[in-house]
Amino acid sequence: MPADEKQIRTLIERWAAAVHSGDMNGVLADHATDIVMFDVPPPHRGVRGIDAYRETWPPFFGWQAQGASFDIESLDIVAGDDVAFAYALLRCGTPEDLAADPENRLRLTLGLRKQDGRWVVAHEHHSFPLADPAPPQDGDRQDGADPEQAEEEVRLLHRNWFNETAAKDLDGMMARIAGDVVSYEHDEPLQYVGAEAVREVCARGLAAAADASVSLDVPDLKILVRGDIAVTWGLNHVRVEDGSGETVDTWSRGTRVFERRDGAWLMIHQHLSFPHDPATGEAKTTLRPG
Repeated sequence: MPADEKQIRTLIERWAAAVHSGDMNGVLADHATDIVMFDVPPPHRGVRGIDAYRETWPPFFGWQAQGASFDIESLDIVAGDDVAFAYALLRCGTPEDLAADPENRLRLTLGLRKQDGRWVVAHEHHSFPLADPAPPQDGDRQDGADPEQAEEEVRLLHRNWFNETAAKDLDGMMARIAGDVVSYEHDEPLQYVGAEAVREVCARGLAAAADASVSLDVPDLKILVRGDIAVTWGLNHVRVEDGSGETVDTWSRGTRVFERRDGAWLMIHQHLSFPHDPATGEAKTTLRPG
């Protein structure tokens, strides 16, 4: 194996191992400062620069901590004197994801350049194939897509939402919220009606975080789909960490309702809450899952 190809293969395998273990320093190593990544979730114009690239990973690490895999199945490399590219297929998903669709693979293309005598990744492109639903057979349900496929669509919506939150992409966060949404937020008033009202809540939250990194996850996410209606629930885990290492870590309860409109799932209702202390009436914001 030529020396350049061997170096690049080692670099990529080391990067994949760092992704799987949640090692941020290992993920960032051997990447150009002007890295451009086209990822599965938005933003649609891609993630540009090493700082923006760094911000995409905490939600993915949280998802992987639930038992998801990130394993290279095949890797091919073509290397020139100072430019190279590689393409790979990876098993990427939770055990439930892979059991539901054993043949699904994450597709990865990397563009590399030689910089100061060493190879660095200048471009990443991640994607999953867009699978068409199988045509209905006699006796099949006629009230929407296959329930397992619908559940995966709703689960992917959440993953994208978590990534958009980490990227502080307000437009991306609002992309799947219905114009007529009704949301019961942590703060008063009793309800927020309409997407613009919810957008203001999200904008205030991002502004309060300032330059701190933000991550959102629902580790125990449950999904129930019936026809064109989906209900999800679980414990929301929000983590805000500034550059000094100071961290605000909160858990709350969340229930969300989605409706499939014109083939796309939109959130039509959200209910968030903290438990309260019956003796004082104060919200208990420091509770953790037992």
